[in-house]
Amino acid sequence: MVCMGNICRSPTAEGVLRHKLRAAGLDGRVHVASAGTHGDYHAGSPPDRRSQAHAARRGYDLSAQRAQRVESLHFERYDYILAMDEANLEWLRDACPPQHQAKLRLLMAYAPGGAPVVPDPYYGGPAGFDAVLDLVEQACDAFVNHLAQQLSQAPSGTS
Repeated sequence: MVCMGNICRSPTAEGVLRHKLRAAGLDGRVHVASAGTHGDYHAGSPPDRRSQAHAARRGYDLSAQRAQRVESLHFERYDYILAMDEANLEWLRDACPPQHQAKLRLLMAYAPGGAPVVPDPYYGGPAGFDAVLDLVEQACDAFVNHLAQQLSQAPSGTS
């Protein structure tokens, strides 16, 4: 999960996805992380307190997460690299080696209909953080279904 600073949207998406994978019995088969395209701004910091508070109200715990920047090893390590918006997707496309470009997508590409991107709530009010959660939950529900399908088709002993 990738946004700009890795303190609002992407840690929220990481926390929501972890929760939904656990509920689907897939948490041991999928590794989830988040990072920022400009993560040096907040490297080592916990998610924004507002993101944590709004997530906690819905049962998601983001407190153990720490901001990091997207690194070259992420392109190799992960099968899916999901950006929160077009600007971050473009940054990823520029940084990503050609052989890993197919891994890059918008998170909202998995949501049925709806918004094309997850907007940045950082400079807005509380409603923005709830809107992020609404969008991320919708996309993560669909993404978990996608992963469950992919994993059910994987040969035994692989994930």
